Amino acid sequence: MSKVLLVEDNEMNRDMLSRRLIKKGFEVVMAFDGQQGVEMSVSEKPDIILLDMSLPVMDGWTAAGHIKANAETKEIPVIALTAHAMAEDREKALAAGCDEYDTKPIDFKRLLVTMNKFLNS
Repeated sequence: MSKVLLVEDNEMNRDMLSRRLIKKGFEVVMAFDGQQGVEMSVSEKPDIILLDMSLPVMDGWTAAGHIKANAETKEIPVIALTAHAMAEDREKALAAGCDEYDTKPIDFKRLLVTMNKFLNS
């Protein structure tokens, strides 16, 4: 069973996504802001991270940079989740250290395909 760290401050998004992931057999741990996400990336050692970009305390771009700068967590795939759907937003997320990018509202089937690409490689 793969462990997913879901970093999302919006309760509705967090609840919907975590329930659907659990139904698909994932173990889900959750963080509510970017700082907590960075800390949990070390303590929980997830197989993959789903990272909202618009977060309190520390935004997702900064959090991704910290995760990728740490030798303990740099190999964990990070998928940016954002409502910002412009091409430059994707480039900004990838430049921050995210491995992939997906837009909100989440297309769950597409997200699963993206996640499995990293988890099965």
